[in-house]
Amino acid sequence: MNEGLSRAVDRGLAACHTCGLVSPVDIGKCPRCRSRLHLRKPDSIQRTVALMVAAAVLYIPSHLLPIMTVVQFGDVSHNTIIIGMKTFWKEGAYPIAIVIFTASILIPFLKIASLIWLCAAAAGRVRPSPSMLGKLYWFTELLGRWSMVDIFVVGIVVSLMQLGNYMTITPGPGALAFAGVVVLTMFAAMSFEPRLLWDRLAERTAAADPTSTQPKP
Repeated sequence: MNEGLSRAVDRGLAACHTCGLVSPVDIGKCPRCRSRLHLRKPDSIQRTVALMVAAAVLYIPSHLLPIMTVVQFGDVSHNTIIIGMKTFWKEGAYPIAIVIFTASILIPFLKIASLIWLCAAAAGRVRPSPSMLGKLYWFTELLGRWSMVDIFVVGIVVSLMQLGNYMTITPGPGALAFAGVVVLTMFAAMSFEPRLLWDRLAERTAAADPTSTQPKP
């Protein structure tokens, strides 16, 4: 935290969460889009944690329950994400297996873990360095861009394998659970207020040196 650096919150200014216009929070509503103004997203940590807990609960059945049911010549097979990944790997389709593992197993787990850690930092439970905070938040935003890659791959595979009366593929309960994980993690990332991280950092800096956070006149 640089000495003499003032913040918008210290001056009672709030950025509209809808259109981004910076206005005095005392006016109550954004003069541009009439959305309610808040210095910080209300109950951000509580909402994010609740959404991440729900996503973590769905994460397990999304991998244990069948994500699709395949009927081929009367033979019915139920495939989970893990079974499908192993099948593609054994058949030599390594790129598809790697994409499924990365997007369906690794990325949701990393996103849940990183958001929970960011919430702990925003609540003051852990005290990482500013550099680590910035890198971890950037990494979390990067993970969110790849949340739907596996859905795209599964869609392509289903379209290629759908052979009319010879083979039919229908989604299973695992697909619904996994979709819930994706949606919940997306909403959790949207509800998280990253400026709370810098609020905790400012409090730590002020506690260490009360003169360091005083804004310049």
